[in-house]
Amino acid sequence: MAAAPLQRGDSSEPKAKHRSTGARSSSLPPSASGSESEVHRIKREHPDDDQCIVNDRVKGRLKVTRAFGAGYLKQAKLNNGLLEMFRNDYIGDTPYISCTPSLCHHKLTERDQFLYLSNEEVVLHVENFMERFPEGDPAQSLIEELLSRAAKKAGMDFYELLDIPQGDRRKYHDDVTVMVISLEGRIWKSSGTYV
Repeated sequence: MAAAPLQRGDSSEPKAKHRSTGARSSSLPPSASGSESEVHRIKREHPDDDQCIVNDRVKGRLKVTRAFGAGYLKQAKLNNGLLEMFRNDYIGDTPYISCTPSLCHHKLTERDQFLYLSNEEVVLHVENFMERFPEGDPAQSLIEELLSRAAKKAGMDFYELLDIPQGDRRKYHDDVTVMVISLEGRIWKSSGTYV
């Protein structure tokens, strides 16, 4: 079960091996987010803002440095449009995050079976997925695994976590995105929605 992971800018490097087949996931070059070069870029572009990176997060809020959303970290007027309790104290004139992707190329081989795009948290659990859910819906399994771990960490079970209203649930876990693209024509039925 070989895998060729394709990751968004906020992902780290997976290392996985399927026990019975010995297949491994291949690694792509390190992503830009969370790297020292991204931290230096943001600090260089915002010399007047000593709070641009706080606790390894952009403005102390967002872990990723490349995203389609989060307009409040791209334009001051979008930050000012937020309710006061959600507003950042200061947003500079240039964007803190970018929607420009960090790209690399990987030549697919006949052993490659799927590509996945995911948040960085998901990558930490790919090895477990490869060992435990080789035939199931990979996206659904990975999301359920992350939510189960978040619930356990908070001292509750999976369904108790799902019962918490969506906005309040942010206290227990970050947003999670997983997309798995089969290179063999397999189709998985998951809706993947846990709203």
